[in-house]
Amino acid sequence: MKIAVIGGGAAGLFAAGVASHRGADVTVFEKNDRPGVKLRITGKGRCNVTNDCDRDRFFDSVVSNPRFLYSAYSALTPQDVMAFFERLGVPLKTERGGRVFPVSDKASDIVDALVRYCGAVTFRHEKVLGIRKEDEFEVKTSKGVYRFDRVIIATGGLSYPRTGSDGDGYGFAAAFGHRIIGTSPSLVPLICEEDLCPRCQGLTLKNVTLSALDTSKNKTVFSELGEMLFTDKGVSGPLVLSASAHMKDITPGKYALYIDLKPALDEQTLDRRILRDFSEQKNKNLINSLHDLLPSKLIAPFVELTGIDPDKKVNSVTVSERRKILELLKKLPLTVVSAAPVAEAIITRGGVDTRQIDPKTMQSKLVPGLYFAGEVIDCDAYTGGFNLQIAFSTANAAAVAASGVIT
Repeated sequence: MKIAVIGGGAAGLFAAGVASHRGADVTVFEKNDRPGVKLRITGKGRCNVTNDCDRDRFFDSVVSNPRFLYSAYSALTPQDVMAFFERLGVPLKTERGGRVFPVSDKASDIVDALVRYCGAVTFRHEKVLGIRKEDEFEVKTSKGVYRFDRVIIATGGLSYPRTGSDGDGYGFAAAFGHRIIGTSPSLVPLICEEDLCPRCQGLTLKNVTLSALDTSKNKTVFSELGEMLFTDKGVSGPLVLSASAHMKDITPGKYALYIDLKPALDEQTLDRRILRDFSEQKNKNLINSLHDLLPSKLIAPFVELTGIDPDKKVNSVTVSERRKILELLKKLPLTVVSAAPVAEAIITRGGVDTRQIDPKTMQSKLVPGLYFAGEVIDCDAYTGGFNLQIAFSTANAAAVAASGVIT
């Protein structure tokens, strides 16, 4: 069985290796001069290869089309992926939140292991210009035309375009009649209206709760405890990236963010805490009395939001003013203007419509012998290793089916 795999990233390498080990004659087409370019920079160069979680947690973490993944996940679980890389000689470790990394903290170890696993696979570093099918598939590249029995499209999405993810897989799929669900950045920093963000640039907030409200529906679409940070244009960090996965069709003002800076304290307890701090510093100016409640960088913009004179003595702060401080500590508002460009996104939302793909085999329902794997499919999840797990599970399903007999 001659199989072409278009794309030499996480999904492409995994699919190529599995198909080759099942006896197929596999050729990987990768436009870069080496495979796994994007995989080498994931997880800030450490490669969060999967998440050591159970089935329920995995599917709770998939934002788009989780049901589509049931069969592929069952055939290759996170624990299977961990065992796979351990067998290939890559020791792994599990960190906070179930995130799994190589012990070496080197993403290159994951790439090198996958390339070794692809031992018998042919690599052609050529840009694919088009794919057509008559009796067999013809893959046209910048250097020639090649013929195959089956094709697996594993070209990735639009994120990190400098690594070669330019969305060409969507064009290949569309040429065969596939619907492409509109693409947009996901797991991406958010640009906000308020100048509080650039003023607090570089500040990390830990153990806060971030909530995202769809103001058009007055509906909270995300709320979670964790870590975030301020950037020169808005906010980023784990909480923000996860929130962005739930924010579709972002327009200025459609989404509001609220930060609970003291999620461990209810309002009554927090009010008592404020009163206690004020009583201990009653002769200080307000601007100098909040260091036990807030990071230094946040104090000045926070006080401005309260509308209280920063030089007002603490013992002169009124009940209503103290109430305003309390409200902002529990619900500091930010207005989302837009998502950062897709080039800054970890993953692409959208892609080939899952309704036109067999979920057990990843084979096209329109074109026998055509398969899909990884980010090119309309499936995405939170940060934390879940998206690479999707890549490996869908690649495994595609490779097993492509190297066998079409049913």
